[in-house]
Amino acid sequence: MKAFFTIILDAIKGKHYTYTGGSIKKAILLLAVPMILELALESVFAVVDTYFVGKLPNSKNAIAVVGLTESVISLIYTLAIGFSIGATALVSRRVGENNLEEAARTSAQVLMTSAVFSLLLSALGFVFAENILQLMGAAPAVVAEGLPFARLMFGSSTVIVYLFVINGIFRGAGNAAMAMYSLWIASAINILLCPVLIYGLGPIPAMGLTGAALATVIGRTVGVLFQLYSLFRAGSSFKIDLSYFNINLEAIKSFLNVAWPATFQFFIQTGSWIFMAYLVSETGSTEASAGYQIAIRCIVFFILPAWGLSNAAATLVGQNLGANQPDRAERSVLICAKINVAFMALVTLIFVFLPEPIARLFTKDVAVISYATLSLQVIGAGFLFYGIGMVMVQALNGAGDSRTPTLINFICFWLVQVPLGYLLAKTFDLGPLGALIAIPSAETLLAIMAFYYFKVGKWKEIKV
Repeated sequence: MKAFFTIILDAIKGKHYTYTGGSIKKAILLLAVPMILELALESVFAVVDTYFVGKLPNSKNAIAVVGLTESVISLIYTLAIGFSIGATALVSRRVGENNLEEAARTSAQVLMTSAVFSLLLSALGFVFAENILQLMGAAPAVVAEGLPFARLMFGSSTVIVYLFVINGIFRGAGNAAMAMYSLWIASAINILLCPVLIYGLGPIPAMGLTGAALATVIGRTVGVLFQLYSLFRAGSSFKIDLSYFNINLEAIKSFLNVAWPATFQFFIQTGSWIFMAYLVSETGSTEASAGYQIAIRCIVFFILPAWGLSNAAATLVGQNLGANQPDRAERSVLICAKINVAFMALVTLIFVFLPEPIARLFTKDVAVISYATLSLQVIGAGFLFYGIGMVMVQALNGAGDSRTPTLINFICFWLVQVPLGYLLAKTFDLGPLGALIAIPSAETLLAIMAFYYFKVGKWKEIKV
């Protein structure tokens, strides 16, 4: 136990470790622990907002606004995650080859490319915020109350993308602790500012929903500034020099070859989840939508360790392929998968047998609690398969093979989840329950397909 806690402490401190040699289990812990904490703190943004606005008068509308806005922002996350996957794949491969200067040059190209796309998204989101809420099926009262919140959140897309992309660079370099620190800072600021700006304090007026958005944007912005400082300062894993920002079309092409399929991969997944949110709202009620959104926030938070292990697998795959050790890369992934299965089994028990106490933490509305409880039970029933699928998909992404997971996602989410959800909810008149049943069904198929393609082993031959 003493050795275990020493490793945990080293992971939090960001102690340097060579991930292409030594104990694989130790390598997984050193990478996964800060990654889990990083992701936990990222999810805290949505959970904190949902918690505090749930205490406002007419909390049903407030929770629905936060949930619908976050559902659409998840599309921004698709670009952010896709680009971060590209950054991790390329940087980890260069680090595995022990070419730190090229890793730094690649990072500079990633930052420039990300800026172009994210600034465009920020502008479009700010201008069309009202239309987006209407398209999501929000009632007129919900749109009127939530428009300032949505505009601030959509307009901060550039900050969201950079937060993910730079952490992807850190993860690729094996410096997961630095990614964690940036989220600690961002989340702490959000938690402190949220109640102050929402309810008011002294000379600071109560801003309601707008205050929640402002707290989130300020927290994320400070986190990004810390990240940039860390990338440019001496003493980092590698230091980015300003001269590296000369446009290198070959490097940008290599990055986009991995990032675009990965972005489309998560766009497919996120788009289907947005459709599920729409389906619940359309076939249910405002209470059903609010309950579903509470459940999704909780689910995201509880599966973070699984995501952390999946990201650790991606880094280990990239670095070990760079060091020409494909067998060690494969062993690393299988160990991550075993750990994930054990953890997700525990989470399944929690959501199946204790969903109502969790839902009551966020609202006192009986109808909302009822829908949140149902959502947690149905979606949570498939967690065992989620854990396997996550690791296998991220392993393929870490190798630079982002096209295979994209195909798997398209089949599982758009050819299975969306039609099945619509059929059950509308045709068979199951309403929100029908949409919920489709989610674990699709995720189970995804786990089976991803494991099959991983065992085939073509990912070992990918060059990036």
